[in-house]
Amino acid sequence: MFLNMLAYKLQERGGDLVKVDKWFPSSQICNCCGFQNPMLKDLTIRHWDCPNCGVTNIDRDINAAKNIKKEGLRLLGVA
Repeated sequence: MFLNMLAYKLQERGGDLVKVDKWFPSSQICNCCGFQNPMLKDLTIRHWDCPNCGVTNIDRDINAAKNIKKEGLRLLGVA
């Protein structure tokens, strides 16, 4: 019901509601290079270093938020 209300309000204001697949591995993908780290299926890992591009101390939640934004923009055809 919340999503329906949100979609209605966005439509009223000229926006779009984009739903990213719930199985999208947002916290497992490095937001800098796109490397998917399968070790991050372990939810106790809160910070990690990307072995591909060398970015260090990636916060799992901030990384996931950036990846969800990128995926939403990709689904909209903006990025």
